[in-house]
Amino acid sequence: MCGIVGYIGRREAAPIIVEGLKKLEYRGYDSFGVATINGDIELDKHQGRISELSASSVCLRGKVGIGHTRWATHGIPNDVNAHPHMDCNNRIAVVHNGIIENYAELKRQLVSRGHIFRSETDTEVVAHLIEEACASGKDLLSAVQKVVPELIGSYALLIIATGEERIIATRYASPLVLGIGDGEFFAASDMTPVIDYTERAIFLEDGDIASISHEKIELFHKGQLIQRPLELIDWSGEDTKKGGFPHYMLKEIYEQPQAFYNSIRSVTNETLPASVKNADSVTVIACGSSYNAGLIFKYLLEDACAIPVRLDFASEFKYFPPPIQGLVIGISQSGETADTISALKQAKVHNCTSLAITNILGSSISRTADGTLFMRAGPEISVAATKSFIAQLAVLMQITNFLRNNEFDDVLQNGHRAIEEVLLLDLSDAVELCRNAHSVFFVGRGPFYPVSLEGSLKMKEISYIHAEGYAAGELKHGPFALLSRETPVVAICMPGDTYGVMISNIKEMKARGAPVIALGEQGDLELTDVVDIFIPLPETHPFIQVLTSLVVLQLLAYHTAVALNRDVDKPKNLAKSVTVE
Repeated sequence: MCGIVGYIGRREAAPIIVEGLKKLEYRGYDSFGVATINGDIELDKHQGRISELSASSVCLRGKVGIGHTRWATHGIPNDVNAHPHMDCNNRIAVVHNGIIENYAELKRQLVSRGHIFRSETDTEVVAHLIEEACASGKDLLSAVQKVVPELIGSYALLIIATGEERIIATRYASPLVLGIGDGEFFAASDMTPVIDYTERAIFLEDGDIASISHEKIELFHKGQLIQRPLELIDWSGEDTKKGGFPHYMLKEIYEQPQAFYNSIRSVTNETLPASVKNADSVTVIACGSSYNAGLIFKYLLEDACAIPVRLDFASEFKYFPPPIQGLVIGISQSGETADTISALKQAKVHNCTSLAITNILGSSISRTADGTLFMRAGPEISVAATKSFIAQLAVLMQITNFLRNNEFDDVLQNGHRAIEEVLLLDLSDAVELCRNAHSVFFVGRGPFYPVSLEGSLKMKEISYIHAEGYAAGELKHGPFALLSRETPVVAICMPGDTYGVMISNIKEMKARGAPVIALGEQGDLELTDVVDIFIPLPETHPFIQVLTSLVVLQLLAYHTAVALNRDVDKPKNLAKSVTVE
């Protein structure tokens, strides 16, 4: 859960690496560092954010370099634990995304052979292992080829060494992409730092090792020279900029109508795999917001198609796989979520057909699954998922539509218009109520129950206010004990079979003193009379009411976080792409 960037070419490396790392800060921002080759290795690293403290890193000299922005896993955030890490003689520098699971045993062996460690990290063992291999007469490429089989865990590694004008890159279960420019080459955790320079990319596969010199890239797998396809990425540099918005999150919320429209159009009857069309049962595995999207899908598919859907947390599935058969769908915005990829592999052991839903071309999950449906959300920079979540729902709703013989075509083709409408709602009264709360409850029924889970997740992620989502009928089975004037409830109450019982639930909450913010259909006078704050949503199809209520809850969390002066795009302790278990 870190960002790495490498550069080799005709320009000074450090400024390009620093700018690239700034674009990867959503992957980690507790420390950073840069190393370049200028005869010897020049190194600069610091605790803190590269967006604030990079002045000295930019001044490093050399046209070959590597950099890193960190989300700590081993060792506290400080200058010493920041990457790059070096060997005993300061001739080898390494940056790493992932976890070396057997680092403790490797470190004990290295210490017994006289190596001196400076940091608490797992990564430093890699530098010392390469040091030993080079001492035995191997060049840097051969040394890395010797060391990699000793590593257990996940890694994307970039390595440089004095005396060698090249970067060695390798990956296993952690993303790494190579950018092919005009007389220059790039390596990065994803395309975000690269897209300003080139749209041509090579995605490394697990076990690949690349030797990147000024002249060429050579790829090896199990010691053999190989070729990987050159991909063209259809993003632009402008896609990754704020475009006048105060935060990426708000920009991405406003991009949701287009993201939904693009994602709906990206899934057709022709691109839908036969395994989906013929499924008589579905298991969904996901984490975080993707899990909430899967739970919405469960409600919609079971109601519309009578196909049973099982939902599992990917982090549990790997270790406690249920007896399953049929289609398994793994949902991951980044395509690099370690738990979801591991769970998909476990599903394949059970001879299940697998489908990935992801936003990133060339991501690990797309190479793991039997088939992939790509969302078309475009790059998402803010840590909290917004437009990627809406794009996931677009794909899942389109699956439901096709399994119902295109019954919902008109609804989905026009869904973006309803999303546009709610972007302009005034939520100031609701924000004022939430910003002063210590806890906020979110409640709904049917598909609006997972909507409430997602609303509560957004609130806690970026405002740091404790929030919980519940099926509305469950509050009286315990959580009622926490209701008071200081605990607002956000209730989603739409017309339908559960409308009457939702009104009753809301009255029960009001009787315990809790102020209620309600999302309901515009013109609902009964609901308006019952609650403290009423937020009117357009009268539309239930599928689209799911979308509009989600967008309102995203905006509620965003504006509450801004009112509390939180760092909206980079919430504490979180990272965008969870590439470790």
